[in-house]
Amino acid sequence: MPFAGGPSAPPTLLESVVPLLHARFHPLAAAVAQVVTLPGQAVVSFLLVAGAAWKLRNATWLAVWVAAVAVELVFRHALARPALYRNGVHLVAFDTSWPSGHALRCAIVAAALAAAWPRGRIALVLWIAAVAALLELAGFHTPSDVGGGLLLATFAVAGAAVLERSGLLRRGAARLRRSGA
Repeated sequence: MPFAGGPSAPPTLLESVVPLLHARFHPLAAAVAQVVTLPGQAVVSFLLVAGAAWKLRNATWLAVWVAAVAVELVFRHALARPALYRNGVHLVAFDTSWPSGHALRCAIVAAALAAAWPRGRIALVLWIAAVAALLELAGFHTPSDVGGGLLLATFAVAGAAVLERSGLLRRGAARLRRSGA
């Protein structure tokens, strides 16, 4: 984590909801990481996935985003990891940082945007590679956190493909329209 600043506390709920609230912008690499990973912030990622779902005219990606974020939150609070230390200081922020929510949400955003706008796939793959590297280099996550987020995203995206092929959400929406709800 060559660009990591000093140890910090885990983000508050407000910091998790408001983009770049109390974000570190020093050193420069941390500022670059903040900007590049911004689409992985909870509210921003939800809005991007909602835009892709609207373009595709189905709710599959929204359902997958909600389910994946719920699994992430359960994992963060149910799994215990050994304490991490840097120069003898306990890095409290890493106690509940697995899996990386930013890596998870960025990968889901990239997949949803790629489904909605296929011409952007190469740029989205390059962006995800930059996100994965910067999350670790800037000290936001350990490599295992980023790997865990990307692994969970892989399962979520595979689930999206299965859900889309099954037509389950479309049939449910059609049933609701017919019933007048």
